[in-house]
Amino acid sequence: MELKDYISNYIKETVRVADSLPQAEMARAVEILREVKANEGRLFILGVGGSAANASHAVNDFRKIGGIETYAPTDNVSELTARTNDEGWDTTFTEWLKVSHIRNKDAVMVFSVGGGSETTSRNIVQALRLAKEREAKIISVVSRDGGYSKQVSDACILIPVVDDSRITPHAEGFQGIVWHLLVNALDA
Repeated sequence: MELKDYISNYIKETVRVADSLPQAEMARAVEILREVKANEGRLFILGVGGSAANASHAVNDFRKIGGIETYAPTDNVSELTARTNDEGWDTTFTEWLKVSHIRNKDAVMVFSVGGGSETTSRNIVQALRLAKEREAKIISVVSRDGGYSKQVSDACILIPVVDDSRITPHAEGFQGIVWHLLVNALDA
């Protein structure tokens, strides 16, 4: 495929994804975030890989623009790597959330391409189990079939797959679009 065709195709796919976003789930996510803010709860954003970078950026926006106390465990690389080294990867987020005293006034937001399973992103799966146990709300921005995140979310924004070879770039790119929409809709 020539470069100009690739670019044209990618843009067309992007439009297809945007046109297929679940608007009712986005509205539900905004309502959850408004409730967290009104109750002076906290928002914990989880992601690994490129989604961890998105989580860090989203923390800034939800704090600065949205006025919600927000954190991402991946922002503290010293704690993350110490926990990985000493306790193993699977519990990195769970143990971080326990120290943060996650509770029913809080919410967890997941950025993940696949949403976690018994074989991938198990630290996200474990953290979501704890969040459910503590009665925190769960919002997920995921792709593929949504994985475990979709199964347990109070609002799941599923980024549609339009081409199997570009699942990750569309999923991670649309995480940014979705969180920007959510944070700016808080006062709408």
